[in-house]
Amino acid sequence: MAPAKVKLLAVIKCKAAVMWEANKPFSIEEVEVAPPKAHEIRVKIVATGICRSDDHVITGALVMPFPIILGHEAAGIVESVGQGVTSIKPGDKVIPLFVPYCGECSSCLSSKSNLCIKNNISSGGGFMLDGTTRFTCKGKAIHHFLGTSTFTEYTVLHESFVAKIDPAAPLEKVFLIGCGFSTGYGAAVQTAKVEPGSICAIFGLGGVGLSVIMGCKAAGASRIIAVDINSDKFAKAKELGATDCVNPRDFKKPIHEVLIEMTGHGVDYAFEVVGHIETMVAALACCHYNYGVSVVVGVPPAAQKITFDPMLLFTGRTWKGSVFGGWKSKDSVPKLVADYMKKIFVLDPLITHRLHFTKINEGFDLLRTGKSIRTVLVFQDS
Repeated sequence: MAPAKVKLLAVIKCKAAVMWEANKPFSIEEVEVAPPKAHEIRVKIVATGICRSDDHVITGALVMPFPIILGHEAAGIVESVGQGVTSIKPGDKVIPLFVPYCGECSSCLSSKSNLCIKNNISSGGGFMLDGTTRFTCKGKAIHHFLGTSTFTEYTVLHESFVAKIDPAAPLEKVFLIGCGFSTGYGAAVQTAKVEPGSICAIFGLGGVGLSVIMGCKAAGASRIIAVDINSDKFAKAKELGATDCVNPRDFKKPIHEVLIEMTGHGVDYAFEVVGHIETMVAALACCHYNYGVSVVVGVPPAAQKITFDPMLLFTGRTWKGSVFGGWKSKDSVPKLVADYMKKIFVLDPLITHRLHFTKINEGFDLLRTGKSIRTVLVFQDS
Protein backbone atom coordinates (compact mmCIF):
# COMPACT_ATOMS: atom_id res chain seq x y z
CA MET A 1 0.00 0.00 0.00
CA ALA A 2 1.43 3.37 -1.02
CA PRO A 3 2.06 5.85 1.79
CA ALA A 4 -0.43 8.70 2.06
CA LYS A 5 0.69 11.87 0.37
CA VAL A 6 1.42 14.77 2.70
CA LYS A 7 -0.15 17.97 1.42
CA LEU A 8 2.56 20.59 1.03
CA LEU A 9 1.55 24.01 2.29
CA ALA A 10 2.38 26.99 0.12
CA VAL A 11 4.03 30.29 0.94
CA ILE A 12 1.37 33.01 1.37
CA LYS A 13 1.92 36.48 -0.04
CA CYS A 14 0.03 39.14 1.91
CA LYS A 15 0.14 42.69 3.22
CA ALA A 16 2.00 43.52 6.43
CA ALA A 17 3.14 46.65 8.26
CA VAL A 18 6.93 46.43 8.31
CA MET A 19 9.03 48.57 10.62
CA TRP A 20 12.33 48.87 8.74
CA GLU A 21 14.08 51.03 11.35
CA ALA A 22 13.41 52.86 14.60
CA ASN A 23 11.49 56.13 14.75
CA LYS A 24 10.10 55.81 11.24
CA PRO A 25 6.52 55.20 10.05
CA PHE A 26 5.27 51.70 9.27
CA SER A 27 5.55 50.70 5.63
CA ILE A 28 2.73 48.60 4.16
CA GLU A 29 4.54 45.91 2.16
CA GLU A 30 3.87 42.63 0.43
CA VAL A 31 5.56 39.92 2.49
CA GLU A 32 5.98 36.19 2.07
CA VAL A 33 4.77 34.11 5.00
CA ALA A 34 6.31 30.64 5.06
CA PRO A 35 4.27 27.54 5.89
CA PRO A 36 4.21 26.46 9.54
CA LYS A 37 6.91 23.99 10.56
CA ALA A 38 6.34 21.17 13.06
CA HIS A 39 4.28 22.33 16.07
CA GLU A 40 3.55 25.68 14.42
CA ILE A 41 0.32 27.30 13.29
CA ARG A 42 -0.37 29.82 10.53
CA VAL A 43 -3.13 32.26 11.44
CA LYS A 44 -5.17 34.75 9.43
CA ILE A 45 -5.38 37.85 11.65
CA VAL A 46 -8.87 39.36 11.83
CA ALA A 47 -8.34 42.12 14.41
CA THR A 48 -5.25 43.52 16.11
CA GLY A 49 -4.83 46.28 18.69
CA ILE A 50 -2.32 49.11 18.93
CA CYS A 51 -0.55 48.81 22.28
CA ARG A 52 2.01 51.10 23.87
CA SER A 53 4.48 48.20 24.00
CA ASP A 54 4.59 48.21 20.18
CA ASP A 55 5.43 51.92 20.26
CA HIS A 56 8.20 51.25 22.79
CA VAL A 57 10.00 49.24 20.10
CA ILE A 58 9.64 52.07 17.58
CA THR A 59 11.13 54.61 20.01
CA GLY A 60 13.88 52.28 21.24
CA ALA A 61 12.54 52.04 24.79
CA LEU A 62 12.13 48.28 24.19
CA VAL A 63 15.09 46.95 22.24
CA MET A 64 14.30 44.60 19.36
CA PRO A 65 16.07 43.86 16.06
CA PHE A 66 14.98 45.52 12.80
CA PRO A 67 13.38 45.08 10.33
CA ILE A 68 10.45 43.70 12.29
CA ILE A 69 6.71 43.07 12.11
CA LEU A 70 5.25 44.32 15.38
CA GLY A 71 1.85 43.63 16.95
CA HIS A 72 1.04 41.21 19.77
CA GLU A 73 -2.60 41.85 20.76
CA ALA A 74 -4.88 40.13 18.26
CA ALA A 75 -7.41 37.48 17.35
CA GLY A 76 -7.69 35.41 14.21
CA ILE A 77 -8.59 32.17 12.47
CA VAL A 78 -6.25 29.23 11.91
CA GLU A 79 -5.34 28.86 8.23
CA SER A 80 -3.07 25.80 8.49
CA VAL A 81 -1.10 23.76 11.01
CA GLY A 82 2.28 22.07 10.94
CA GLN A 83 3.11 18.48 11.75
CA GLY A 84 2.37 17.35 15.29
CA VAL A 85 -0.31 19.97 16.04
CA THR A 86 -3.33 18.10 17.39
CA SER A 87 -5.16 20.51 19.71
CA ILE A 88 -5.89 23.15 17.05
CA LYS A 89 -7.19 22.74 13.50
CA PRO A 90 -7.80 25.02 10.50
CA GLY A 91 -10.90 27.16 11.00
CA ASP A 92 -10.49 27.46 14.80
CA LYS A 93 -10.69 30.92 16.33
CA VAL A 94 -7.55 31.73 18.31
CA ILE A 95 -5.78 34.45 20.27
CA PRO A 96 -1.97 34.74 19.92
CA LEU A 97 -0.09 34.65 23.24
CA PHE A 98 2.93 36.91 23.72
CA VAL A 99 3.43 35.00 26.99
CA PRO A 100 3.52 31.37 25.87
CA TYR A 101 2.68 28.26 27.86
CA CYS A 102 4.78 25.16 27.21
CA GLY A 103 3.40 23.28 30.22
CA GLU A 104 6.80 21.74 30.95
CA CYS A 105 9.21 24.38 32.32
CA SER A 106 9.59 25.36 35.98
CA SER A 107 7.50 28.50 35.47
CA CYS A 108 4.63 26.69 33.80
CA LEU A 109 4.66 23.93 36.44
CA SER A 110 4.72 26.37 39.37
CA SER A 111 1.48 27.77 40.76
CA LYS A 112 3.38 30.98 41.57
CA SER A 113 4.47 31.82 38.04
CA ASN A 114 3.15 32.50 34.56
CA LEU A 115 6.23 33.61 32.57
CA CYS A 116 7.13 30.54 30.51
CA ILE A 117 10.82 30.00 29.83
CA LYS A 118 10.08 30.10 26.08
CA ASN A 119 9.00 33.75 26.31
CA ASN A 120 10.52 36.17 23.82
CA ILE A 121 10.30 39.20 26.13
CA SER A 122 13.60 38.80 27.93
CA SER A 123 15.56 37.45 24.95
CA GLY A 124 14.44 40.07 22.41
CA GLY A 125 15.79 37.81 19.68
CA GLY A 126 13.08 38.35 17.10
CA PHE A 127 12.94 34.73 15.89
CA MET A 128 10.79 31.64 16.12
CA LEU A 129 11.85 29.04 18.70
CA ASP A 130 14.11 27.33 16.13
CA GLY A 131 16.08 30.55 15.60
CA THR A 132 14.68 31.34 12.16
CA THR A 133 11.96 33.63 10.77
CA ARG A 134 8.84 32.90 8.71
CA PHE A 135 8.67 36.36 7.11
CA THR A 136 10.55 37.72 4.11
CA CYS A 137 10.13 41.01 2.25
CA LYS A 138 12.09 42.22 -0.77
CA GLY A 139 14.45 39.31 -0.26
CA LYS A 140 15.20 40.21 3.36
CA ALA A 141 14.33 38.20 6.47
CA ILE A 142 11.91 40.10 8.74
CA HIS A 143 12.04 39.59 12.50
CA HIS A 144 9.17 38.41 14.68
CA PHE A 145 7.93 40.29 17.75
CA LEU A 146 7.30 38.44 21.04
CA GLY A 147 6.59 35.25 19.09
CA THR A 148 3.41 36.79 17.71
CA SER A 149 3.79 39.56 15.02
CA THR A 150 0.18 40.48 14.33
CA PHE A 151 0.48 43.61 12.15
CA THR A 152 0.10 41.36 9.13
CA GLU A 153 -2.71 39.54 7.33
CA TYR A 154 -1.08 36.19 8.15
CA THR A 155 1.39 35.19 10.83
CA VAL A 156 3.05 32.00 12.07
CA LEU A 157 3.15 31.06 15.75
CA HIS A 158 4.48 28.13 17.73
CA GLU A 159 1.56 26.17 19.21
CA SER A 160 2.62 27.19 22.73
CA PHE A 161 1.92 30.80 21.68
CA VAL A 162 -1.72 30.18 20.71
CA ALA A 163 -4.97 29.75 22.67
CA LYS A 164 -8.08 28.27 21.06
CA ILE A 165 -11.22 30.20 22.01
CA ASP A 166 -15.03 30.00 21.78
CA PRO A 167 -16.04 29.83 18.09
CA ALA A 168 -18.85 32.31 18.83
CA ALA A 169 -16.52 34.96 20.26
CA PRO A 170 -16.46 38.31 18.36
CA LEU A 171 -12.81 38.68 17.32
CA GLU A 172 -13.04 42.48 17.01
CA LYS A 173 -13.73 42.61 20.77
CA VAL A 174 -11.87 39.71 22.36
CA PHE A 175 -8.54 40.60 20.73
CA LEU A 176 -8.12 42.79 23.85
CA ILE A 177 -7.82 39.64 25.96
CA GLY A 178 -4.55 39.00 24.10
CA CYS A 179 -2.88 41.83 26.03
CA GLY A 180 -4.44 45.06 27.28
CA PHE A 181 -7.46 43.88 29.22
CA SER A 182 -5.89 40.72 30.66
CA THR A 183 -2.69 42.53 31.66
CA GLY A 184 -4.51 45.24 33.63
CA TYR A 185 -7.41 43.24 35.04
CA GLY A 186 -5.09 40.42 36.10
CA ALA A 187 -2.62 42.80 37.77
CA ALA A 188 -5.43 43.67 40.20
CA VAL A 189 -7.19 40.34 40.72
CA GLN A 190 -4.35 37.91 40.08
CA THR A 191 -1.00 39.57 40.91
CA ALA A 192 -1.98 42.01 43.69
CA LYS A 193 -5.05 40.05 44.79
CA VAL A 194 -6.87 43.25 45.77
CA GLU A 195 -9.24 42.67 48.70
CA PRO A 196 -12.72 44.06 49.31
CA GLY A 197 -12.62 47.48 50.98
CA SER A 198 -9.11 48.28 49.71
CA ILE A 199 -7.87 51.69 48.59
CA CYS A 200 -6.10 51.52 45.22
CA ALA A 201 -4.18 54.00 43.04
CA ILE A 202 -3.61 53.52 39.32
CA PHE A 203 -0.92 55.55 37.55
CA GLY A 204 -1.66 55.77 33.81
CA LEU A 205 -5.10 55.58 32.22
CA GLY A 206 -4.50 53.94 28.88
CA GLY A 207 -6.22 50.67 27.99
CA VAL A 208 -4.20 48.68 30.53
CA GLY A 209 -4.63 51.21 33.34
CA LEU A 210 -8.39 51.35 32.77
CA SER A 211 -8.44 47.55 32.90
CA VAL A 212 -6.67 47.71 36.28
CA ILE A 213 -9.51 49.96 37.45
CA MET A 214 -12.02 47.35 36.25
CA GLY A 215 -10.11 44.67 38.17
CA CYS A 216 -9.99 46.73 41.37
CA LYS A 217 -13.73 47.38 41.11
CA ALA A 218 -14.45 43.69 40.49
CA ALA A 219 -12.35 42.83 43.56
CA GLY A 220 -14.47 45.14 45.73
CA ALA A 221 -12.07 48.05 46.30
CA SER A 222 -13.82 50.86 48.19
CA ARG A 223 -11.74 53.68 46.76
CA ILE A 224 -10.02 53.71 43.36
CA ILE A 225 -7.82 56.73 42.64
CA ALA A 226 -6.95 57.29 38.97
CA VAL A 227 -3.76 59.28 38.29
CA ASP A 228 -2.83 60.75 34.89
CA ILE A 229 -1.42 63.97 33.45
CA ASN A 230 -4.17 63.92 30.78
CA SER A 231 -7.41 65.00 32.46
CA ASP A 232 -9.36 64.10 29.31
CA LYS A 233 -9.08 60.47 30.43
CA PHE A 234 -10.87 61.01 33.74
CA ALA A 235 -14.46 60.64 32.44
CA LYS A 236 -13.73 57.14 31.08
CA ALA A 237 -11.90 56.21 34.29
CA LYS A 238 -14.94 57.18 36.37
CA GLU A 239 -17.25 55.31 33.99
CA LEU A 240 -15.24 52.13 34.62
CA GLY A 241 -15.04 52.47 38.41
CA ALA A 242 -12.63 55.21 39.55
CA THR A 243 -13.89 57.10 42.60
CA ASP A 244 -11.27 59.89 42.45
CA CYS A 245 -9.18 61.35 39.61
CA VAL A 246 -5.93 63.22 40.19
CA ASN A 247 -3.72 65.16 37.76
CA PRO A 248 -0.19 65.54 39.22
CA ARG A 249 0.20 68.80 37.29
CA ASP A 250 -2.49 70.38 39.47
CA PHE A 251 -0.21 70.17 42.53
CA LYS A 252 3.12 71.67 43.51
CA LYS A 253 4.03 68.81 45.83
CA PRO A 254 5.06 65.29 44.70
CA ILE A 255 2.12 63.07 43.75
CA HIS A 256 2.90 60.44 46.38
CA GLU A 257 2.50 63.09 49.08
CA VAL A 258 -0.83 64.14 47.58
CA LEU A 259 -2.08 60.54 47.68
CA ILE A 260 -0.90 59.99 51.26
CA GLU A 261 -2.76 63.15 52.33
CA MET A 262 -5.89 62.03 50.44
CA THR A 263 -5.93 58.65 52.17
CA GLY A 264 -4.43 59.50 55.56
CA HIS A 265 -1.88 56.70 55.49
CA GLY A 266 -1.22 55.79 51.86
CA VAL A 267 -2.98 53.34 49.58
CA ASP A 268 -3.23 49.59 50.04
CA TYR A 269 -2.37 48.83 46.39
CA ALA A 270 -0.70 51.00 43.75
CA PHE A 271 -0.25 50.11 40.08
CA GLU A 272 2.27 51.75 37.75
CA VAL A 273 0.95 51.38 34.21
CA VAL A 274 3.06 54.02 32.46
CA GLY A 275 6.53 52.52 32.14
CA HIS A 276 8.47 55.49 33.62
CA ILE A 277 10.94 55.02 36.46
CA GLU A 278 9.73 58.23 38.17
CA THR A 279 6.16 56.95 38.39
CA MET A 280 7.39 53.53 39.51
CA VAL A 281 9.02 55.13 42.55
CA ALA A 282 6.00 57.40 43.16
CA ALA A 283 3.68 54.38 43.07
CA LEU A 284 5.83 52.61 45.65
CA ALA A 285 6.09 55.71 47.87
CA CYS A 286 2.32 56.33 47.91
CA CYS A 287 1.63 52.90 49.44
CA HIS A 288 1.02 52.32 53.14
CA TYR A 289 4.49 52.29 54.71
CA ASN A 290 4.11 48.80 56.20
CA TYR A 291 1.62 46.69 54.25
CA GLY A 292 1.23 48.58 50.97
CA VAL A 293 1.78 46.67 47.73
CA SER A 294 2.98 48.34 44.53
CA VAL A 295 2.82 46.51 41.19
CA VAL A 296 4.90 47.45 38.13
CA VAL A 297 2.72 46.81 35.07
CA GLY A 298 4.18 49.27 32.54
CA VAL A 299 7.11 48.02 30.43
CA PRO A 300 10.32 49.45 31.95
CA PRO A 301 12.45 51.60 29.62
CA ALA A 302 15.60 49.94 28.28
CA ALA A 303 19.00 50.82 29.73
CA GLN A 304 17.57 52.92 32.56
CA LYS A 305 18.29 52.24 36.21
CA ILE A 306 16.00 53.04 39.10
CA THR A 307 17.10 54.90 42.25
CA PHE A 308 14.98 54.96 45.39
CA ASP A 309 15.20 55.26 49.15
CA PRO A 310 15.58 51.70 50.51
CA MET A 311 13.68 52.74 53.62
CA LEU A 312 10.55 52.54 51.43
CA LEU A 313 11.01 48.76 51.39
CA PHE A 314 12.57 48.31 54.83
CA THR A 315 9.39 49.43 56.58
CA GLY A 316 7.46 46.59 54.95
CA ARG A 317 6.13 47.66 51.56
CA THR A 318 6.01 45.02 48.81
CA TRP A 319 7.20 45.83 45.28
CA LYS A 320 6.40 43.35 42.52
CA GLY A 321 6.03 43.09 38.77
CA SER A 322 3.24 41.64 36.66
CA VAL A 323 3.49 40.30 33.10
CA PHE A 324 0.21 39.53 31.32
CA GLY A 325 -1.64 40.01 34.60
CA GLY A 326 -0.11 36.89 36.13
CA TRP A 327 -2.36 34.63 34.02
CA LYS A 328 -1.15 31.27 32.74
CA SER A 329 -1.96 32.22 29.19
CA LYS A 330 -3.07 29.05 27.40
CA ASP A 331 -5.40 28.04 30.25
CA SER A 332 -6.63 31.50 31.23
CA VAL A 333 -7.31 33.18 27.87
CA PRO A 334 -10.14 30.79 26.85
CA LYS A 335 -11.67 31.22 30.34
CA LEU A 336 -11.48 35.01 30.09
CA VAL A 337 -13.16 34.85 26.67
CA ALA A 338 -15.88 32.64 28.21
CA ASP A 339 -16.34 35.20 31.02
CA TYR A 340 -16.70 37.96 28.43
CA MET A 341 -19.34 35.92 26.60
CA LYS A 342 -21.19 35.57 29.95
CA LYS A 343 -21.04 39.39 30.33
CA ILE A 344 -18.96 39.16 33.52
CA PHE A 345 -16.93 42.12 32.22
CA VAL A 346 -17.14 44.53 29.29
CA LEU A 347 -14.58 45.38 26.61
CA ASP A 348 -16.42 47.88 24.41
CA PRO A 349 -15.57 50.99 26.50
CA LEU A 350 -11.85 50.34 25.93
CA ILE A 351 -12.13 50.36 22.13
CA THR A 352 -12.35 53.98 20.99
CA HIS A 353 -11.27 53.74 17.35
CA ARG A 354 -11.63 51.24 14.50
CA LEU A 355 -9.36 51.65 11.48
CA HIS A 356 -8.49 49.65 8.40
CA PHE A 357 -5.10 48.02 8.81
CA THR A 358 -3.54 50.23 6.11
CA LYS A 359 -4.15 53.27 8.38
CA ILE A 360 -1.86 51.90 11.09
CA ASN A 361 0.28 55.06 11.21
CA GLU A 362 -2.85 57.10 11.89
CA GLY A 363 -3.66 54.70 14.74
CA PHE A 364 -0.24 55.23 16.33
CA ASP A 365 -0.69 59.00 16.05
CA LEU A 366 -3.94 58.64 18.04
CA LEU A 367 -2.04 56.67 20.71
CA ARG A 368 0.84 59.15 20.97
CA THR A 369 -1.44 62.19 21.20
CA GLY A 370 -3.57 60.57 23.93
CA LYS A 371 -6.71 60.64 21.77
CA SER A 372 -7.32 56.89 21.83
CA ILE A 373 -7.57 54.20 24.46
CA ARG A 374 -7.47 51.24 22.10
CA THR A 375 -7.53 51.37 18.33
CA VAL A 376 -8.49 48.11 16.67
CA LEU A 377 -7.06 47.50 13.21
CA VAL A 378 -9.18 45.32 10.91
CA PHE A 379 -8.35 43.74 7.57
CA GLN A 380 -11.84 43.64 6.06
CA ASP A 381 -13.58 46.68 4.63
CA SER A 382 -17.02 47.20 6.15
